[in-house]
Amino acid sequence: MTTIAQRARELTDTREPYVHATVVRAQDPTSARPGDDAVIRSDGTIEGFVGGVCAESSVRAAALDALRDGTALLLRVLPEGAVPFPETPGARVVVNPCHSGGAIEVFLRPMLPPPALRVVGDTPISAAVATLAGFLDFDVVAGDDSTGCTAVVVAGLGKGEPAAIRAALDDGVGFVALVASARRGAAVLDEVGLTDAERDRVHTPAGLDIGARTPAEIALAIMGEVVRAIRVDGLAPASRVPAARPQQAVDPVCGMTVLVGAETPHARVDGQDFWFCCAGCLASYPAA
Repeated sequence: MTTIAQRARELTDTREPYVHATVVRAQDPTSARPGDDAVIRSDGTIEGFVGGVCAESSVRAAALDALRDGTALLLRVLPEGAVPFPETPGARVVVNPCHSGGAIEVFLRPMLPPPALRVVGDTPISAAVATLAGFLDFDVVAGDDSTGCTAVVVAGLGKGEPAAIRAALDDGVGFVALVASARRGAAVLDEVGLTDAERDRVHTPAGLDIGARTPAEIALAIMGEVVRAIRVDGLAPASRVPAARPQQAVDPVCGMTVLVGAETPHARVDGQDFWFCCAGCLASYPAA
């Protein structure tokens, strides 16, 4: 039987973003216990256990928000009528009208794969870039495949540059840095025959203008530009297509917000669709 820890490692190895949810407090009556955990994938799928159907729905919705923001969150799920916890930074309070009567706190930790960077070339500059990228916790990709890379640095200094640029663009990489002077860089791009949109994805001369001279300084300038593109401009890996957020609906019985999926209790009344947090609410809906 696959444990949550094993499943988390599998998702990490395949560079799939997910949220690790851990129950840190449970107040009876509730089915969850401290230490219960689960992984929530970007499509809303939950693997593991963090409480009953009502609590699970709240955890799923909050986890998708955490995954989108990349920020850890403490979720407090309270029964209706409970004395609320104060709102604090990093915490969210939700009330479940159909909750069993207990309360739980769930720590949601988004697990995002580190950005991958491929370095092309066998030069002092390429070696310095690879070393600095590793220090910055990038996955430095070996080989010729740029699939899934956040950025590609072409530092061959005249060797194999057109082919490397073309391959990176064809693989969907959004940031290609070409180490060259402005004049030579423009000539290389003309040789590749890029569209205007493709030229916008190639940065040459590579790096921020910091007056860099040594390979280490040039690497610093290049990685500074890459980090700025990620942190400021929202550069994302080529293979990461943001998952469409599952549709949300409000349970007409209890008022709880639920994520619509294949297993969500559902009724169609007079041509209008209604979704419910659980089978009990569906059964109690007068019009169903």
